[in-house]
Amino acid sequence: MADTDSEKSGEAGFAAIFRSFKYKNYRLFFSGQSISLIGTWIQRIATPWLVYHLTGSALLLGVVGFAGQIPTFVLAPFAGVLTDRWNRYHILIGTQIAAMIQAFILTILYFSGSIHVWHIVLLNIFLGCVNAFDVPARQSFVVEMVEKKEDLGNAIALNSSMVNGARLLGPSIAGILIAFTGEGICFLLNGLSYLFVIVSLLLMKVTPRKIIRKDTNVLSELKDGFSYAFGFIPIRYIIFLLGLISLMGMQYTVLMPVFAKEILHGGSHTFGFLMGASGLGALSGALYLASRKNTMGLVKVIPMAACLFGFGLITFSFSKFFLLSLVLMVITGLGMMLQMASSNTIIQTIVDDDKRGRVMSFYTMAFMGTAPFGSLLAGALAKTIGVSYTILAGGIFCVIGALLFAYKLPELNEIVHSAYAKIRSTKPESEVEIRTVIV
Repeated sequence: MADTDSEKSGEAGFAAIFRSFKYKNYRLFFSGQSISLIGTWIQRIATPWLVYHLTGSALLLGVVGFAGQIPTFVLAPFAGVLTDRWNRYHILIGTQIAAMIQAFILTILYFSGSIHVWHIVLLNIFLGCVNAFDVPARQSFVVEMVEKKEDLGNAIALNSSMVNGARLLGPSIAGILIAFTGEGICFLLNGLSYLFVIVSLLLMKVTPRKIIRKDTNVLSELKDGFSYAFGFIPIRYIIFLLGLISLMGMQYTVLMPVFAKEILHGGSHTFGFLMGASGLGALSGALYLASRKNTMGLVKVIPMAACLFGFGLITFSFSKFFLLSLVLMVITGLGMMLQMASSNTIIQTIVDDDKRGRVMSFYTMAFMGTAPFGSLLAGALAKTIGVSYTILAGGIFCVIGALLFAYKLPELNEIVHSAYAKIRSTKPESEVEIRTVIV
């Protein structure tokens, strides 16, 4: 009898983790995007390795990272306005096609033997422009695939598990491919992988959301979105901490080729395994969040996870051994995912849908838009003080940010309780169920 109860409990737990799969559109999106993201991570690993192989410069690694991410910082706020104005489904199809073209151009340049660093810089700028529209649209589109609000947090966590499952597989595959075939095959596979997500999107039957046409201009709507996002203190603090983590902490990925080669004395496979270990930790964190039945206490997870991420970077910076570095990367990836996915879930479950695109564009700016400045900073610091001390400094700043956020938790709880009481009085019970349990 006990065994039967245990089996039922296990089945229920498994079903709870993947409960968003009951929606056909989400299943299609998840399957197509899973394959595409593996290709994305393969290219993401191959690109900096190729740059370092061509130039041997840590500074140029930072420059290439900057070029790929600065368009997101500049364009994301405007993309958020258009995401609220336009059909998000159509935006996604367009961005996937554009990203596929970018990967195929890289492939052609590589196999023709004419690829140079300036080609990579320009193509990264183009991809950054695509991502400026893709990320807010993709984040906002989740709510259109998942019909019940109470499953929204699960869908967001599953998205994170999908990204980090790909992050686990992609770098490992890339490391092997680079070692035996070169970077060109990586670019080709990424281009082909986009076909899967494009087909999955075309197979969907999406009911167009009601879009209220407005006479206001883009700048006016951008201002309204900014006032809404940063006028609500919990969202403001979440976005600020996310920006700090991205600026100071996430740049360990930019420096990882140098760390793998100069500190651990390894090759492309070492680089791939380190990034894969980080992906394993992140996947574990995402599956944990997906298994949660509700979002109770999730806001408290944010500073704890940020501290874990920061301490992971600090200890990693002192490591000289490959196996120890792998373990520390798992811990670092776990902290990173818990912090970022929790932030995403909280924001998505409290934002008004007519402003969702704009708020998620500010989320995108914090998550991806600050990264280019971090890439330049990391490249410059690594050249001046070394890779290890640069990673150490990033970890220290992450811990400081987490402690400041934790100091504000009582104030955040009070404000959020008050806000949800107001929502409860004006929305149907099904609309507020997930929101009332966040803190």
